[in-house]
Amino acid sequence: MDAETHGGWVYIMTNRHRGALYVGVTSNLANRVALHRSGQGSDYCARRGLTRLVWTDFIEPIDMAVAHEKRVKRWRRSWKFDLIEKANPDWNDLYDQLI
Repeated sequence: MDAETHGGWVYIMTNRHRGALYVGVTSNLANRVALHRSGQGSDYCARRGLTRLVWTDFIEPIDMAVAHEKRVKRWRRSWKFDLIEKANPDWNDLYDQLI
């Protein structure tokens, strides 16, 4: 199975309820979120303290996941809030469900 047939996780990180948002994509969600939580995932997350994983979606193949991530990044904040609140109305940190 080549790299394009594997799926990827599109995810959203935040610092608090309706706070700053970061949309990302990865093939290893638990590892990537651990990096964000330690301040090594991205400068944007580290500067803003975005350590809470609040939304995820697994998409196959990976190129479709990357396309979805790019699409979600362009969405209005209110649309992203709606997306999160539909799946996670209390904005709970989903990281503990990964490990």
